[in-house]
Amino acid sequence: MQTIVIVGASLAGLRCAQALRKRGFAGRLVLLGAEPHAPYDRPPLSKQLLSGDWPESKLFFHAREQHAALELEQRLGQTAAGLDPRERKLLLASGERLHYDGLVIATGARPRSLQQAAGLAGVHVLRSLDDALAIRTALGAKPRVAVVGAGFIGLEVAASLRKLGLSVSVVEPQRLPLLGLLGEQVARSVWQLHVDHGVDFHLGRSVAAVEGAGRVERLVLDDGTRLDCELVVVGIGVTPETRWLEGSGVALDRGVLCDAKLATNVPDVVAAGDVVRWPNAAIGGEVTCVEHWSNAVEQGAAAAARLLDGEAAPAFSHLPYFWSDQYDRKLQCTGQVRPDDRAELVNGALDRPAFAVMYVRDGRVTGVLTSNAPAVFLRARKLLAEARSVDEARKTLA
Repeated sequence: MQTIVIVGASLAGLRCAQALRKRGFAGRLVLLGAEPHAPYDRPPLSKQLLSGDWPESKLFFHAREQHAALELEQRLGQTAAGLDPRERKLLLASGERLHYDGLVIATGARPRSLQQAAGLAGVHVLRSLDDALAIRTALGAKPRVAVVGAGFIGLEVAASLRKLGLSVSVVEPQRLPLLGLLGEQVARSVWQLHVDHGVDFHLGRSVAAVEGAGRVERLVLDDGTRLDCELVVVGIGVTPETRWLEGSGVALDRGVLCDAKLATNVPDVVAAGDVVRWPNAAIGGEVTCVEHWSNAVEQGAAAAARLLDGEAAPAFSHLPYFWSDQYDRKLQCTGQVRPDDRAELVNGALDRPAFAVMYVRDGRVTGVLTSNAPAVFLRARKLLAEARSVDEARKTLA
């Protein structure tokens, strides 16, 4: 291969570029990014950057000099608009057609928007650096804030803004935050944590309308409640960014479908990061998408191996792992937890800062969540990787 193009100046895209160079690829290496920024770290956007604890500069992975050492041709602020696998051409929104010998799809995901708020100022999603900076700028006016969605992003935003002393209301269709992900016990513990810090919840409710004369002034909920607010942050999930691949022949199904080695159905095209769905042996071969930081790091390197080694590359598996910082709590979770898994408290107490919960399905441990218990979490990752029995897990985590 003489030219490899990576579409997506993301964490997965950067790690792929690093791995390609480390493995000896000496050809032309192009990193295409829709944002004007060099690759940066996203998790701090809803926490350290939003709260003002970190300057913008601290987010970036590498200095310009280190990117230059990769001999990386960065094409930032340029968007992919289509793909012609037969001609091995990438179509850019500018009209340029870029040749490739190998292609990496690392375009990640885009946030879902609140359709009722279309056209109103003061309503934000939080996915990019520019999103976070826009929200942070708006905080100077000390607005009343409504957060729509009590997933991890919404809750992290709520925690960051309460630390700044702002009034925060959270609207969530489920009866508890994170209920569908972590179960009743943990969800209630997380809810209580935020209530104790002054967050006003509207659970089991959805947004019926957004009112304002050019700028948001209030939310109207489905029960008629009217929430006055000057700033809305929407955290209702993401959609894999695959629009530019429609009609290309690349197999799509809620993401880019890949085999166990991260190859698509198109020759010399692989994928990495939030955009990928693949059969993950670490969770029994289930075809899944893992939208976590650690997965992006590992998949970037694995995609590079598949491009350079072909079918000789190993299959990629990943035991899901993520974390969330909220107030003084660090929540860490590993495994593949489902809403109907049985949750069992195995360490600490749910009304205290430190605890561990084990999830069980069909007589096996499917996941472990800890709060402020890093040593227990390390043991949890090891026992899940080794597929130990439920009884062994209880003893290990106690």
